[in-house]
Amino acid sequence: MADFTVGDDHFRLDGKPVRLLSGALHYFRVHEAQWDHRLSMLRAMGLNCVETYVPWNLHEPRPGAFRDVGALGRFLDAARRAGLWAIVRPGPYICAEWENGGLPAWVTGRFGRRVRTRDAGYLDAVRAWFAELLPQVVERQTGRGGPVVMVQAENEYGSYGTDQVYLRRVAGLLREAGVDVPLFTSDGPEDHMLTGGSVPGLLATANFGSGAREAFRVLRRHQPSGPLMCMEFWCGWFEHWGAPPVVRDPAQAAGALREILECGASVNIYMAHGGTNFAGWAGANRSGPLQDQDLLPTVTSYDYDAPVDEYGRPTEKFRLFRDVLAAYADGPLPEPPPEPAGLAEPVRAVLGEWAPLSAVLEALGDEETEESGVPPTFEELGVDRGLVRYRVAVPGPRRPYALGVAGLRDRAVVYVDGVRKGVLAEEDAVLDEPVAGPADVELWVESLGRVNYGPRLGEPKGITGGVLHERQYLHGVRARALRLDAFDAPDGGDPLAGVRFEAVDEAAGTGLFRGSFTLADVSGTGHAGLELPGWMRGFVWVNGFCLGRYWSAGPQHTLYVPGPVLREGVNEVWVLETEQAGAPYAELGPGAPPRADGPVTVGRS
Repeated sequence: MADFTVGDDHFRLDGKPVRLLSGALHYFRVHEAQWDHRLSMLRAMGLNCVETYVPWNLHEPRPGAFRDVGALGRFLDAARRAGLWAIVRPGPYICAEWENGGLPAWVTGRFGRRVRTRDAGYLDAVRAWFAELLPQVVERQTGRGGPVVMVQAENEYGSYGTDQVYLRRVAGLLREAGVDVPLFTSDGPEDHMLTGGSVPGLLATANFGSGAREAFRVLRRHQPSGPLMCMEFWCGWFEHWGAPPVVRDPAQAAGALREILECGASVNIYMAHGGTNFAGWAGANRSGPLQDQDLLPTVTSYDYDAPVDEYGRPTEKFRLFRDVLAAYADGPLPEPPPEPAGLAEPVRAVLGEWAPLSAVLEALGDEETEESGVPPTFEELGVDRGLVRYRVAVPGPRRPYALGVAGLRDRAVVYVDGVRKGVLAEEDAVLDEPVAGPADVELWVESLGRVNYGPRLGEPKGITGGVLHERQYLHGVRARALRLDAFDAPDGGDPLAGVRFEAVDEAAGTGLFRGSFTLADVSGTGHAGLELPGWMRGFVWVNGFCLGRYWSAGPQHTLYVPGPVLREGVNEVWVLETEQAGAPYAELGPGAPPRADGPVTVGRS
């Protein structure tokens, strides 16, 4: 057991000064069988601590329905085995480029703009979540012989609001649950952010990618004493679908890290290893003027241009960071573990079976709603990730008029009388070809990820306004959801047992495709990379494990396949294509090549 405290000038362990050299590694973005390897990579880089967020929505997808909350405890045990302290950031909001900033869709759907405020109902939901989660943390604090040295209250709240009553109550909930290690906040090094996000009595830390001396000077205006810490040193950045790749020069990043340490500060490298947004959990951002912001969905890879890449490989940034950190180590650094090996030989998975979306919806979907005056949103349907089919009739007879959607979030494939007529997006939500009545209209709407940062956090998904013919709302809408988690098999059964497949033919443009590939030996295989040449957009599973979203928009074209997912013999692949399938096969190989590094500017937008 040890006593970790915040002193006037340093962190202290049993009274002795200590510097935290931490790295972010999110347990939920790394296959559990690979935790030990990735944590060993952090130790070899010269770190003595690991930091992780906790996504509330992953563990409580529906009110009171908790799922594998113990994963956090198992990860903290793995950190201890690796010889690392741990920093836990349980939110309740986490940002993290994660769906809805980690808040469950049922929470934002129920409380709307009251989330992240002192609202009693919202805080009751947080209290219930903390009661389930925090025993994992409390029993692993340093005072009880565990690795947990600090816990964060909320996250970058100064970028969102000024409700100090709320922040104090979140801190109080953490204390009530038994958290007795130091609590802290983290915000950008801006006066308005630190004013809005700091709490008297809690250590304030700063998040930035460069300019440590100036950032700490600003922090000192708000916190004259106490240890200095950069809680998020942005050594890279995340990527959006349809945007250029993002990389940062390794030498520039190493210089920025060196500057932090020369200031006498502690640091948390964000990210030390980013991992992957499996199962469609990637979030989205808004860019542009406050009232006219474009949606920027985050890609499936969360490589983040980190020193340990998505495949667990050391990069040039890793080697330069190791050189910097070695000067602050108590002794020689351990050697890195062996680099994970990719799939030895490329293999093709033939996708020979297919079921149209309507058949998949019939087998796996929710019950269709009754006709309603306005279309229900995803939140009203209780859907976090997946598709919703909306059906509505155009009465007639009437002449052809423009058909569109008000408040579309985010993308819809439209059929009129069973014939595909186009794809609508938030910024272009009117069909090119007018529609006459009478007609039956189907709109298959997909969320591309909920906003995870900024004032539009928690905005609803689906059709949030209505379906318009000319300027007239069409009423009598019915909706039916196909949830992404309908493809899970928690009981070990076959979730697709009720789906009627047929041989792939030329009509198979959208729907669920199924095929397989065979591996003679998977021993020593750390990963594979999967590509779908010519396919448009959808989700992929290997042996029932959802790799996440693919999209021809790029910049990502290869999905990461964790080695532990692969098995000797026959391996099954499912592809849920929502727009237009390509040739009926998937290609698997050793994975994406190591990245090329270059200059980039990092920071919150």
